Amino acid sequence: MAIPNTHRGFTLLEMLVVLVIIGLIASLVGPRLFDRVDTSKVQVAETQVRMLRGALETFRLEVGRLPSESEGLAVLYTPPADERARARWRGPYIDEPVPLDPWGNPYQYSIPGRDGMPFALYSLGADGQRGGEGVNADIGFLPPN
Repeated sequence: MAIPNTHRGFTLLEMLVVLVIIGLIASLVGPRLFDRVDTSKVQVAETQVRMLRGALETFRLEVGRLPSESEGLAVLYTPPADERARARWRGPYIDEPVPLDPWGNPYQYSIPGRDGMPFALYSLGADGQRGGEGVNADIGFLPPN
């Protein structure tokens, strides 16, 4: 007795219908996932700014001054060139070299800050430019206007 060949595959039409359905689902879910990614990048930037602020405050307590604009944030990881400051430096104040913001741009540091803050420390947001709204807004302790 012969065994009938009952292997049946998917037709091209069935495959196309499945691909269209998957595409429709992805078009509905995709934008929501990208919004979550943008929101989480903003949260990471806020957290990193707070961490860098704490390191700056510790540097100021130990060295007796804030880093100059020319020293920048790098002095939180590597000793300053100034011998007097180097003698008081007890760093590194961060575990790794200064990270880039979540969009791959360096954090901005300047003196003074806004509203009596002794320094400005911020990310330029997703667009990498001053100002903006939403994910493009500047994040952190901003400079004077």
